[in-house]
Formats: sequence, structure tokens, C-alpha cells
Amino acid sequence: MSAIETFRAETRAWLEANCPESLRGAAASGELVWGGSQVEFANEDQRLWFERMRDRNWFCPDWPAAYGGGGLSPEEDAVLQQELKRLKCRPPQINLGIWMLGPVLLEFGTEEQKQRLLTPMTRGEVRWCQGFSEPNAGSDLANIRTTAVDAGDHYVVNGSKIWTSYGDKSDWMYALVRTDNSSAKKQEGISLLVLDMHAEGVEARPIDLISGKSSFCEVFFDNVKVSKDNLIGPLNGGWTLAKRLLQHERSAMSKFGEFSLPTHFDLMTILGDYLPDADTPSDIALRARAQACALDEHAYNLTVQRMGQQARARQDVSGIAAIMKLVHSEQEKQKFELLVDAMGHRALGWDGDEFSEQELAISKAWLMSYTQTIAGGSSEVQLNVIAKRVLDLPDAPKGGAK
Repeated sequence: MSAIETFRAETRAWLEANCPESLRGAAASGELVWGGSQVEFANEDQRLWFERMRDRNWFCPDWPAAYGGGGLSPEEDAVLQQELKRLKCRPPQINLGIWMLGPVLLEFGTEEQKQRLLTPMTRGEVRWCQGFSEPNAGSDLANIRTTAVDAGDHYVVNGSKIWTSYGDKSDWMYALVRTDNSSAKKQEGISLLVLDMHAEGVEARPIDLISGKSSFCEVFFDNVKVSKDNLIGPLNGGWTLAKRLLQHERSAMSKFGEFSLPTHFDLMTILGDYLPDADTPSDIALRARAQACALDEHAYNLTVQRMGQQARARQDVSGIAAIMKLVHSEQEKQKFELLVDAMGHRALGWDGDEFSEQELAISKAWLMSYTQTIAGGSSEVQLNVIAKRVLDLPDAPKGGAK
């Protein structure tokens, strides 16, 4: 037996013995564990899975062992991901720091920063949020106005961020700030800072959403002191790091549905509950739409697997990630439009005993599916990114086509 075959057998046996049966399968809303200083578990199985994977150093299996990672080779990590998928194991924790900031730190951070910031991620001890978008700088990210002014051994940060996912529950933020206003080019003079969300002068205010949930926040900074050793990469060089981080964000957004809302709703099964016979032209048309949607979802999942294999082999997947983020969010929106069409008036419930728990969940997930076409880059912006950065298409001539 080869070394990789031995590793697969050992990994399979360990997962079979350590992943609770209740955590094998897609998770409904609220059933995922977010790592951090205030980590919460809905049941004992979640706690056990979290602690076992943490102690195995498999929160970040392919990170160097020096920073708390598992130290696995790309081939070993691929095997681990395959075995996790085979058992349908839920992730032991969700941590945006691991998905987005961590890879940037591994590439651009100092040794001191790696030791200080990466190790708590690999232990699930810190929850991170992202401070990029601002009221006047969403899609136009280079237009940020939050400032970090040099004050000797620290920066003083003033301004605000918006659409900050779970800002009210996070321990730390990685944020883009303007450190130089002298350049005419907006992309210059931007730096990447990490800061403590519990520091004096930081305030996070939840934003009410149409779905009834509030995962987004506004975050305000009032003379917040940030140590200079929290500057990631070069001063005024944050734009390069931001682009790299957004590549990781799109990859994360594209795979989020593998284990979470909204894809835990089985389209064909639910459709059968509302269209048992499908003997009318409209029902037949809905079933045809559903079959096309299911095929698209299957093709998407296969591509996600391929993207993961390429990423673990250290291949550039930034182009695929940009495309997959767009495809996934649009597919989910179409899927819920289809479910709502099939459910008819049963999809109009908000609360009350006259609707089932699943019907109420689908109604709210339908509304949430629209937010996914904005989060991580709106679909319109993604199309521009794909056209210019992936397909290398020329800009449209001024004044329109002739």
C-alpha cells in the first residue's frame, strides 16, 4: 500500500469514528458553528466535532504546522476533503479569517503577524469580519473614505463600513483604510489593517433585512487607535492585497452552498410535494425547469470539486472562482424562484401555524437568495470582472458600439 493509500485509510477510519452521525449532511439555517471567543454550540455533537477537528489541527489542514495548521501536503489535503465529502461531514467551524485573511497573511504577513494572527484562527478562538464596503464605496471599492492617520506608534482610524457580515459578533476585522490622500489615482494610498472590534471607539449596528434576519451591520470608527504592527503588507499597498483577498472571498462564496443554506433544500423532493402528478402544461413546464436547475446544480458541484483540486495543487483558480461566485448566486435565486412558483400561495407565509416550518423557511430563503447576488460582489460587477480579468475582453468604445 502506498503512503497516500495508507493516509486515506487512516483518515477514513478517523472520520468514521469521530464525526457524529448527526453532523453528516447539509445544515439548515442556524446549525453551523462560527468560531470565535464567544463560540456557541447548539448541542454536544457540535462541541465534540469542533474540539476533535481542532485538536487534530484540521481546521486548516494544509496550513503549515508552525502556525497551527495540519501540515498536510496538497495530495493529503485532497484526500481529506474527499473523505469529508464522502461522509457529508459538516465543517466543524465557519471562520471568514481562515477563508479570506489567512491565505493573504501566509503570503504577505510578517513572521510575527503569522504567529500572532494565524494560530488563533486554527484554534477557532477568533471570529473575523470584513471591513471593505462603505456607504459611498461598495462596488467602487477604490473610493473608500475611512482614514487611518499616522500618530507615531499607532494609527487613528475614523470613518464607517457597511454590509459588514456579523460585525456585531466578531472579535477582529480586516479593513481597507485610506492612509494617503495625495495621489490622484484612487487605488493608491489604501492600506490593509486588522483591528480589534472591542477597541474603544468601535460600534457595530445591525441592519434589518427583508428576510427578518440581520447578519449585516454598519460599523463606525471614532478615533480608534490601531497599533502599527497591525498593518498587513506595505503602507499604501493595500489594493494589491485587497484584490488577492477578494479572490479568496469569491472562492468562499462559491462553495458556501455545499453545506449550508440555501442548498440544503432538495429541489426535486420539495417539488414533488406540490406537483405530485404534473399533468397540466404549467406543471410540466415547472418540472422541466426543475430538471434543468438540478442539472445545473450538479454541474456546479462537480466544478467546485475540480476547483478545489486545482487550488490544493497550487494552481491559479481566481478566474474560476469569479465565475463560480456569479453562477452559484444566480442559480440559487433561480432555484428559489422555481420553488415559489411551484408552492403558489403556500410560499406567501411569514409566520403562523397555517404554514409548515419548511414553507416559512423557503419563503425567507427566497428573499435571502437575492442578497447573495450582491454579497461578495454584485452579479453586475462580477460580469465586468469576468469580462476584463478572466476573458481579457477590451473595454467598450466610448459612445457605445458603432
